[in-house]
Amino acid sequence: MPRGAPSPKLAITVDPDVHRQIVEAAAADGVSVSAWMTDAARRTLKVRDGLSAVAEWERQHGPFTEEELAHARERAARPGRRTA
Repeated sequence: MPRGAPSPKLAITVDPDVHRQIVEAAAADGVSVSAWMTDAARRTLKVRDGLSAVAEWERQHGPFTEEELAHARERAARPGRRTA
């Protein structure tokens, strides 16, 4: 009997070109395809959560101004910033 909570498995279908890129990216990162896909999914979910938080803030306070958006773009473009 397995110990702990085994990870659930997914069966997915992807375009051949995407498949090739995933396999190459996982190899380049030195991780399994499963680990690479899990990390990609986590990052995507984090982005979705962030976008949801921004939408909630804008519903409460109104849309961001052009100045606020420009400042955010500048911060996001700074060297060393990791993109999601």
